[in-house]
Amino acid sequence: MQKRTLEIAGITVSDSSKCFVIAEIGHNHQGKLALAKEMIKAAVESGATAVKLQKRDNKTLFTQDYYNQIYNSENSFGATYGEHRENLEFNHDQYVELQKYSADLGVIFFATAFDVESADFLDELNVPAYKIASGDLKNIPLIRHLAGKRRPMILSTGGGTIEDVDRAVTELDGLGAEYCIMQCTAGYPPAWDELNLRVISEFRNRYDNPVIGFSSHDNGIAMASAAYALGARMIEKHFTTNRTLKGTDHAFSLEPQGLRKMVRDLDRLHVAMGDGQKRQFDSEKDPLRKMGKKLVITRSMKAGEVLTESDIAFKSPGDGLAPYMINNFVGKQLTKDLVQEHSLALGDVQ
Repeated sequence: MQKRTLEIAGITVSDSSKCFVIAEIGHNHQGKLALAKEMIKAAVESGATAVKLQKRDNKTLFTQDYYNQIYNSENSFGATYGEHRENLEFNHDQYVELQKYSADLGVIFFATAFDVESADFLDELNVPAYKIASGDLKNIPLIRHLAGKRRPMILSTGGGTIEDVDRAVTELDGLGAEYCIMQCTAGYPPAWDELNLRVISEFRNRYDNPVIGFSSHDNGIAMASAAYALGARMIEKHFTTNRTLKGTDHAFSLEPQGLRKMVRDLDRLHVAMGDGQKRQFDSEKDPLRKMGKKLVITRSMKAGEVLTESDIAFKSPGDGLAPYMINNFVGKQLTKDLVQEHSLALGDVQ
């Protein structure tokens, strides 16, 4: 596999590609299959490349004390934290149904695996990629287990140090994994001065192999374009159909209109980045002719007269010799009679 290239379900992500946009539904579906389908459909209509859920095997993931603790949050879907989390989980048949629904709509469907059991659950579904949450950046055993599935991996780095990212990258490179490293800040949402977008450039300079991306928990869409300009080729944004719905993630998630605008801007930016070669485009010719300047003489002159700087002016339209060529005429003798405001040509002097 070529460096800094990742292929997911037939779509290639690379420095020269369009942005791979992930609509992170997570558990915004509230455990309701119909709402999940509504969100998937809205994400597709808004231009997302992929939709993503989150998968947890709650009883093995949490300690018993944590699982059984009382959960009185306004966003709770159960009396205890464990009951809350269980009510948000889809089972195997529901995942199969959502996977088929996504395939019918032509969108990539995958999920974050929060534990080994969930990784194996998703493996049975033959998902095309795995996401690793920021909380598992230090979980080398889980990273190693997922890498063994030999599918593309997407690793968020929220809350980590560069040493933590180095450790994960070394492991993934050693295993020959195909992966993307996502700059991420694990605040929900983070302050603007915590986004630290320049880390995208640091990752690109530091790591040769992975695609670099941006998992954004901020409230807007502008930072995605900034991230793409810095070299991120995968953008993940939390997504909902209604930011007022019950749940912790809705308030900072994008609604369809926001996702649509973000995808539009990223598509435009992909084209606007160009190839880095400075040149003139056809669309510029007429405006530059109107605004540009040419060399003209300020008075009628006779053959044999010598041109001085005061005999030459710079005037529009720019359909003659450019001002930088003035030194080709100052001090030179005219070969013919010229009228005032004649556009100078090289054959006018000797």
